[in-house]
Amino acid sequence: MASIDVIKSCIDSIRQISEHIEGSTVYLDAGVTESFQFIGAYPVLLELGAQAVCSLENVGGFNSHSDPASKLVVITSRLLSDAHRYILRCLTTHQVIRHCIIFTSISEIAHSVFPDSPLGPDAYHEYESLLVQDYEELSKKSGKKPGQIGSLLQEKLNFEDGSRLQFPSSGEDVPCLEASSSGRDFYERNPLDYIADAVQKLVISVHHFPMILCPISPRVFVLPSEGLVAESYLSAEHEDSISPGLPPLSTGLLSDTDDVPPGATLTAHFLYHLAAKMDLKMEIFSLGDMSKTVGKIMTDMSSLYDIGRRKRSAGLLLIDRTLDLLTPCCHGDSLMDRIFSALPRRDRTTSHVLGKGSGSQLKLGSSYLQRAPLDVQIPLAKILDEENWKIDNFRLLETVEAFLCGWNSDNSDSQIADLINLSQKINDKPSHSGVDILTGSFVSSDNFRGMPFLEAILDRRTKDGALLVKKWLQETLRRENVTVNVKSRPAVVTTPELHAMIKALSTNQSSLLRNKGIIQLASATLSALEESNCTKWDAFSSAVKILSVSSGETSQSLAAQIGDLINKSALLGSHVNKGKREMSKGLLSMQDALLLMIIGYILAGENFPTSGSEGPFSWQEERLLKEAVVDALLENSSVVNLKFLDGLKKDLEANISKLKSEEATEVLEIDDFDDDQWGKWGDEDGEDDDKNEQVYGDVQLKLELRDRVDTFFKFLHKLSNLKRKNLPLRDGSLTVEGNFDEDTYVGKGLLYKLLTRVLSKYDVPTLEYHSSTVGRLFKSGFGRFGLGQAKPSLADQNVILVFVIGGINGLEVREALEALAESGRPDIELLVGGTTLLTPDDMLDLMLGDSSYF
Repeated sequence: MASIDVIKSCIDSIRQISEHIEGSTVYLDAGVTESFQFIGAYPVLLELGAQAVCSLENVGGFNSHSDPASKLVVITSRLLSDAHRYILRCLTTHQVIRHCIIFTSISEIAHSVFPDSPLGPDAYHEYESLLVQDYEELSKKSGKKPGQIGSLLQEKLNFEDGSRLQFPSSGEDVPCLEASSSGRDFYERNPLDYIADAVQKLVISVHHFPMILCPISPRVFVLPSEGLVAESYLSAEHEDSISPGLPPLSTGLLSDTDDVPPGATLTAHFLYHLAAKMDLKMEIFSLGDMSKTVGKIMTDMSSLYDIGRRKRSAGLLLIDRTLDLLTPCCHGDSLMDRIFSALPRRDRTTSHVLGKGSGSQLKLGSSYLQRAPLDVQIPLAKILDEENWKIDNFRLLETVEAFLCGWNSDNSDSQIADLINLSQKINDKPSHSGVDILTGSFVSSDNFRGMPFLEAILDRRTKDGALLVKKWLQETLRRENVTVNVKSRPAVVTTPELHAMIKALSTNQSSLLRNKGIIQLASATLSALEESNCTKWDAFSSAVKILSVSSGETSQSLAAQIGDLINKSALLGSHVNKGKREMSKGLLSMQDALLLMIIGYILAGENFPTSGSEGPFSWQEERLLKEAVVDALLENSSVVNLKFLDGLKKDLEANISKLKSEEATEVLEIDDFDDDQWGKWGDEDGEDDDKNEQVYGDVQLKLELRDRVDTFFKFLHKLSNLKRKNLPLRDGSLTVEGNFDEDTYVGKGLLYKLLTRVLSKYDVPTLEYHSSTVGRLFKSGFGRFGLGQAKPSLADQNVILVFVIGGINGLEVREALEALAESGRPDIELLVGGTTLLTPDDMLDLMLGDSSYF
């Protein structure tokens, strides 16, 4: 039987809609763009006959002399109502459109239950009629035929940088679905009347396309950061919630009458349709309240028709992220995590929830949060931007620039003139700023002799992964017959060595393009291993180990270590403020110290649950910690992005500026007494008043800051109660027991511990099984005659899909693969998925940043 391959399944889904793709202009929204980039789907779209592939949010103008496309395909990962204004703009931008096919990853049922969606159970047909009516209404207002209003609309849209169309903030010309007249009077008229009026001019069809995901490897995937499923909140704000991007604590008190968060509903629908597309019959197991809810929704969606079909059996293991917050917060031994933490990310596209006059802020009360984009920007320009490379590859820059600017064979004379002007502009810039376009990105299908790059480094530690990248570079250099004059040791990877090999492979255009996959991966590895990134990562990792050791001793020892880390971060802030950045090398920032405090409190809650009345430390220990945090915040200008400091950011920045000016004043003081000062003795009262006012302001700031810090420590108390409040962790079944050696569990995450027990067929009491339709039938009906169905075991499945609701990181993937290897079950195919790919910075943002409830 063929092995499971998520990338292949996604490509097959695209090929299944080839008849729609052929001869069409394809528009992708930000979530689909991110997904298709990881899949490597752009060559497939062109192979299937797409005339062009464009961004839905950034529609460009089309030359009237070009051959007009009569068919438009839009693929979106959002609600139809959210994409409505962009789809309408696409229709009006093109000159002649006869058929518009819309694919959305959100099912009709999900549209009807999502709180922000105005569409009902028959969402697709409703939207078809509403879009036709709005299109006809816009064409009537313009006084032109439907296919000729594009030029009128373009005149009213604002252009930025001469290349992108930006939607006007007022939204007058292109209505949103909720604000349009069709949205108001849809039920006053028969929707079929609208279709009948417009069928000769424009045919709209809407279809479901569920395979929108970002595969990191053929068996590891996450959801697009700007897709609706990842952006929807997973918990409402209440005492057991931590962040809208994380499930609430699993107290076991969640009832069927409670409102289900949109993120849970959408996750259930995504997984259900993913299994259907991959022809899998899921046996569902869940650990955690939110996972239980998702499993119940998926079970309710199943039917006798689905069960009776010939499908491959598979086990689905759903896990709540809040059962293990430590693993994604720590800086583990994973090259993948280092790469995604070190590299900059692509800027987010304009949010789909922007409304009239909303600017760039989310709507109040919105069900959306902003995830960090998964598309990393590999700094090829930084690595290749050398004088000799610029000379040898200057034509490549012109070629790429020309490609980005587009080409129209019907108007070649003007385009040739444009290219000549472009070449002159590039030549006039001595810094060759055009090299900035050379930033790389990951494509999961890139491979070395059949071995996908990202899959190979996912299950390796940092050193082993770097050595593998080095080996691939050396073999590629031998194949290209290129020699590199650099010292090399067999079991060691150095950044100068990687840099030299990357440059040697990029000496000409053909070699650069042939080997772009390994060059991009090696460049990403080089960035992750740079001294600045490596030093900080290792310092954080060492600090976590110290906290872990201290947590096994006494609460006083752990509190002292946390306080020491805070004081060191204050020292870093002091060095930065004084311009002594070299002295601050290797020290942890205030954000790092706060994340370490979170880790320390979680460890303290696991080891000292009854030390204090409210928290794991005594009040004396906690008072010292609070004072240290207040002093550190007053010294650091880098903490302004913390949500609990809202309203104090300007005051803190002003205080730090004042400290800098006082330092400068002390340096410029003159020791000799100035005779002119005799005349100033009469002004002492005025100076005293200024000083008193300044002291009063400082005291007020410190008191307000103490109140905010008190609130922060209450949040830390909640995190220290994770083990006590999370029901699946109370019974100790996922801690060290006699069945396993202590060394097996030490330093491992929850996913490793759970899979180790499950694959060894040990019982996990809190792991809930969700009976299928047939199973419930046997239990309720035939069970009375002794024909009941036995509870299946997850270890009996040959295919296991683990999905972490809230996100995963690279370390967890490696540990999951280790657990499978140690189980001695090579017959099992393990797939790992999650809401998003988490880095320590993402966790800090979820708990303390703009994406938190705190």
